Amino acid sequence: MTTATETKTETVATTGGVRTAVAGVSGYAGGELARLLLRHPRLQEAKPIFIGREATMLSDLQPHLYAFDEQEHPVVPYPSWSELKAAGVEIVFLATPHEQSREWVPSLLEAGLRVIDLSGAWRLKEATNRAVYKLQDADTAVAAKLDEEAVFGCPELHHDAIRAARLVANPGCYATSIILALKPLAAAGLIDLDRGIVCDAKSGVSGAGKAPTAKTHFMYAADNLSAYAVFGHRHTGEILEQVGLPAETLQFTPHLLPIPRGILSTMYLRLNRKMEKAEVEQIFRSFYAGHPLVRVHKAGNLPQIQYIVRTNYCDLGFELAADGQRMVLVSCLDNLLKGAAGQAVENMNVMCGWNEEEGLL
Repeated sequence: MTTATETKTETVATTGGVRTAVAGVSGYAGGELARLLLRHPRLQEAKPIFIGREATMLSDLQPHLYAFDEQEHPVVPYPSWSELKAAGVEIVFLATPHEQSREWVPSLLEAGLRVIDLSGAWRLKEATNRAVYKLQDADTAVAAKLDEEAVFGCPELHHDAIRAARLVANPGCYATSIILALKPLAAAGLIDLDRGIVCDAKSGVSGAGKAPTAKTHFMYAADNLSAYAVFGHRHTGEILEQVGLPAETLQFTPHLLPIPRGILSTMYLRLNRKMEKAEVEQIFRSFYAGHPLVRVHKAGNLPQIQYIVRTNYCDLGFELAADGQRMVLVSCLDNLLKGAAGQAVENMNVMCGWNEEEGLL
């Protein structure tokens, strides 16, 4: 049976283009999203509508986009969602705080718009995991239905569900790096969960957002490396739910790197049987066949941030001990692209029936 959503998706795919809107273009991820959408080959006939708190120009909020495509792009104050629909918008990106996304999404969907939300408002299915965001809902019954409906926006894991979705919850940056590394082994039932998994992840300062804080100030972050949110980082729930791990098996500790952008996650685990390197490598290559934005390195060749920064790739590599069971996994991505705006564009591509990598290579 073909649903209304599936019919809509097919219509978008055959017309070759779609009009988008972006709410929240003042931050780092919002700026990257604007840049990617403005140059996307499918969006040249109808440029995105940019939405902000007050009327201004995009280049005032994101000076690096000045004359990016030899045009000035206005940022308009928040219109009604029906006005966006009347303007031909079909997909709305929310690069907004969690609370704002949680409030707006029910009305956006009611207006017939599809949503890609870059916040954490709709990522989590389990209430215990979602509690970290302390979200308040005006209508708890509607919110509960949307929690169930929302699709976790990892194209490598949920491609078909994303294509038919009204609401896509873009994953967190740390979560993306760890989920993509662990999922192939977990899906194959190869992780010795009794030994547990240690995830040691490090991110550039832009991962904390554009608003300055005492710990992202230059005088704190420069020439420094610090751990934070131990036993309490809000991306932990995403990892548990998407990889399928009991909470007691995972120790995830994030760190702040004194660089602008990029994430390197190192995972320590033990396989439940002895394996050869070539066998492990083939598991990763088979799992990500057809997903060109995940690059699997040869065994022993470990990824580095310098090779993924300002790209939409997630690079995966591993080393296996001589015993064939102790493993170190390394995952690298750009937190503002594959960890945020770039993955949001991937999700748009999938929703529209286009190739995942369009506008991203």
